[in-house]
Parts: sequence; C-alpha cells; structure tokens
Amino acid sequence: MTNFSRRTFARLFGATAAASSLPLPALAAGFKDAIPQPLTPTTHHFPQGFLWGSATASYQVEGAVNEDGRGPSIWDTFSHTPGKTAFGDTGDVADDHFHRYAEDIQIMKNLGVKTYRFSVAWSRVFPNGSGTPNPRGLDFYNRMLDTLLAAGIQPYCTLYHWDLPQTLQDNGGWENRDTAQAFADYAGYTAAHLSDRVKHFMTMNEIRTFVELGYRDGVHAPGLKLTAARVAQLNHYAVLGHGLAVQAIRASAKPGTKVGLAENAIPTAPVIETPEHIEAATRAYRLINASFLTVIMEGRYHDLYLKQLGSDAPKFTAAEMKTIGSPVDFLGLNVYNPAYIRASNSEKGYEVVPSPASYPHMYSPWLEFGPEGIYWSPKLATKLWNVKEIFITENGASSTDVLTPEGEVYDTDRVMFLRNYLTQLHRAVSEGVPVKGYFLWSLLDNYEWADGYSKRFGIHYVDFTTQKRTPKLSAKFYKEVIARNGLA
Repeated sequence: MTNFSRRTFARLFGATAAASSLPLPALAAGFKDAIPQPLTPTTHHFPQGFLWGSATASYQVEGAVNEDGRGPSIWDTFSHTPGKTAFGDTGDVADDHFHRYAEDIQIMKNLGVKTYRFSVAWSRVFPNGSGTPNPRGLDFYNRMLDTLLAAGIQPYCTLYHWDLPQTLQDNGGWENRDTAQAFADYAGYTAAHLSDRVKHFMTMNEIRTFVELGYRDGVHAPGLKLTAARVAQLNHYAVLGHGLAVQAIRASAKPGTKVGLAENAIPTAPVIETPEHIEAATRAYRLINASFLTVIMEGRYHDLYLKQLGSDAPKFTAAEMKTIGSPVDFLGLNVYNPAYIRASNSEKGYEVVPSPASYPHMYSPWLEFGPEGIYWSPKLATKLWNVKEIFITENGASSTDVLTPEGEVYDTDRVMFLRNYLTQLHRAVSEGVPVKGYFLWSLLDNYEWADGYSKRFGIHYVDFTTQKRTPKLSAKFYKEVIARNGLA
C-alpha cells in the first residue's frame, strides 16, 4: 500500500487499521461491517403512483416509410433534400420500430416503466392529410397498443410530432387555415379508434419548435424562411389546429379520455431566488411563451406580444380565440434548458441574462445545463393558470456515447444530467406542484431531425447498422430510480 492509499484508508477506517501489515483486501474484509448499507439511501421519494415513462416520436423511430400505405411527410422530403441534414441522414429506417416494436416494449418492461409516450404518423392514417383514411395505417398502432397493455404499460399518444403530410404542405401547410381543420379531422378519427386503449391524447408536440425552426429559420422541415407576419399568422393557425383538435377529440373519443398538449415552454428561472427576480421570471414565462402556451391557456394573446409584433401581428376572430382557449385536462411540458431572468424597469419588467461563453452544455451545443428549469416551468404554469395535472413529457440529454470493447456505454454526463434534473423535479413535487409523471427522452438513440444520427439522446444505444439495442449506464440509473420511486 502506498503512503497515499494508507493515509486514505486511515481517514476511512482509522489509523490502527492503516498501520496494519495486512493486505488491503483483507483489511477491507475485516472492516466491511463498518460500511453503512445501503451506501445511497433514497432520500428524494416521489409520491406513490408517480408515473415513470419514456418517450419517442414516429418519424424518429418507426422507419418503414413506404409500408402499409403510408404517405410522404415533409420530413421525408426535407431529409432527402441534399444539404438539409447531417451526412444526408434520413428517417427511412431509423430504429425500425415499425418491425421491432415488440422488442422495444420488452426493453420498456425491463426498465420498469409504467407509461410510454409515442406519436402517430399522420400520413399513415391519412396518406394525403385528409380525405379517405387508410385502415392499414392504424393497424400498426393497434398491434403496438395491444402489446403495450399486455406488458402493463399505459400508452400516452401524441397526434402531431412534426411529420406533416407532404400533400398538405403542397397546399400551403400551416399557412393554410384548412390545415388546422384537416388536423382536427385526423385527430378526431384517430382518437375514436384508439381511445378504447389510450386514455391520454396530446394534440401537438412543441408548436414553438416546428413553427420557428421549420418556417422561420428554415433548419427543420419544410425548410422555409418566412417573414415575421407570415410566421405569426401560421403560428395562429397552428394553435387554432390544437384547439379544433381538442374539440374533435372530446366529440369522438370514448368517455373518460383526457386531452392536452406537449409544449416546450421556455422555463424562466430567476437568476437569484429573491422576490423581485421571481416576479420577473413569472412575467417572463407569460410573455416569452405568449404565442404558444400562453395563448392556449388563456384564450387571448398577450397585449405586449401583439404590441411587439405591430403590423406583423396575426389576424384572428373572437371565435378562433375561444377555440384556441378550449380547456385542456392536463399540460405536458418538455423541459431541457431554462432562460435565466432578472428584474428590470423595462416595459416588460424583466431581462434575460445571457449565458457566458463558458456556460456548461451537453453534447448538443444548444442544450445548456440548467436543472432549475424543471422546477420553475411546472411551478410557474401552476401559479399562472392553476393547472391541476402536469406531466414532464420530455427531458433528457445528448452524449457522445461510445461503446467500450466490452459492449458498455458509460454516459456519466447523461446520468449527471438526469440526477440533477430529477432532484429539482422532486423539489417541485414536494412543494405540491401537480406533476404526475415523467417521460424520459428518449428510450432509444434515434433520428435526431436535422442532426441525423450524429446526436444520441437515448438511454439505449442503437447500432444503426445491425439495430442491436444496448442499455447504457443511464438506463441502469433510470431503472434504479423507477424501482426506488426516487433517488438519493
């Protein structure tokens, strides 16, 4: 034993033991009773019945883009356009979940999850977005749902996760008000056929993202860079589509069906938790999320949002606003990184504190590390809108994820990310914030949109050549969290 290790052993077990001539294994065995068990007791318990789950999305995992009558979506078109995605990657095969769903459900069962959030591909059900439905399109989801329920896993269904049927885009996409009605018709039809087994439907996933990245910045499908006025108007038609879909689901689904949405409201965290900064963060949550979550929860546009847009503000009617504000049964929040907010004397009452160049982030450059966001987003939503039921519908992190020669993935950075975010989530729940469940993003490495397969978010490593799934360290961590219903 070196001097350093003797000193370390002395600190842990006492000077007498360190001075012994016995070898280290024998000493350790002699003092094993002095080591407290368990080494990591569970101190952050979640409420009994808290729902632990995982999440995926249709285009990111299914593959089988030309099977059983599925029509093309804007992501088929976009990913096959040279220069639009990393290395020209497409979702043609992805995780081949269409054929391997039974294997993936067994993976979920092994984890111990009780819930699974998936999305339906609109163009599987209506290949052209509207018109005559395709019965074979629902057959896949029927098979998958039956297998999920047999495994004791509750399905949570998202009806739109960005894969707009290409035919609708050819007719203007979300710039065309008819798309909102087509979405409602699809949502009502699908809910009518699946609500005997699905009790929670989310209309859309991240309206903010598909509007801003797809139609304003041009980096996601359909790859457009529209003027501010056109973006504001199509955003209005998107939230109108949500409201029409809420009404259609309620009219068509089985009794007891709940409807909500999954939005990536930007969490606004007070830069310091003092009353003035907390009040500023509350103001910021309403305004920063004004055109998406706020208008849906309040049925009206924030006055300052409209003032900021000026002549670019959307045109709307009172009837449309009433539809947009159709009450939801639950709220899904996707949480990744927050904006830090300080109080100010400006008209809006706050300022966003910019991140320094040294601010830590995960493998994806956009994913800054900010666990406070998962505390403040549901807390502020509850405070502002008296929400009674919240789910964290996405939370997770990218990592480099390299297989060792022994077939392991030691993604300690992702484990660190999850441990810290879940600790902050526990803080919210322990204060009475009504978060009922958590869906980790994602079950599998998958097609990460414009990043293709270059960014991995899964807790199971996928070899995209062989489709072999391998649990990462993060999967083992999450399995332990679920088993304990909490973490140390």
